[in-house]
Amino acid sequence: MLLKEIQVGRRCVVERIELPFQIQRRLEALGMTRRAQVAVVNRKGDGILIVKLRGSRFALGGQITKHITVRELGEAL
Repeated sequence: MLLKEIQVGRRCVVERIELPFQIQRRLEALGMTRRAQVAVVNRKGDGILIVKLRGSRFALGGQITKHITVRELGEAL
């Protein structure tokens, strides 16, 4: 499942990131690595998400969220 498909209030685990090298490295620097837990806080349309990752909130554009494969865990705590 893609990150852009996860509904608000749900948690997931990152399985794979398939982005250009520089963007992937930037996400890794922010803490988005394989097996990182991500909670979707809000949705802004067209795949744009506000996510909570390792205690911080980030906005990710639709061109990024459609290239991140995740496994859904359930509702956010």
